Amino acid sequence: MKTFGQVLREARKNAGITQRELAARLKREDGRPVDPPYLNAVEHDHRYPPEDYIIEQIAKIVGISRDVLYFHANRQPPDVKTEADHERLEAAYRAFRKALGVKPPGKRK
Repeated sequence: MKTFGQVLREARKNAGITQRELAARLKREDGRPVDPPYLNAVEHDHRYPPEDYIIEQIAKIVGISRDVLYFHANRQPPDVKTEADHERLEAAYRAFRKALGVKPPGKRK
């Protein structure tokens, strides 16, 4: 499976945007700019994926689904972070596995 950095780098390059250009368009929640060395470190998996606020911006700028970025960041998108009972969680994972064509654990044969 690809890492967050690999997915980000691939999406950025497909959009024809340099690291410097992307960094110049990103702002942290407090308004501070994102610097190119930080973005480079994220793309090379030397830093953890950025906070949700930046992930949302990246998705819009490079034209990739925010859900894909959250998946590769090993995070839930903010709109699905909810208290859910075990039954709903299991149903969600069954649907997720079905969509991916992955057999549930224990049914590998």
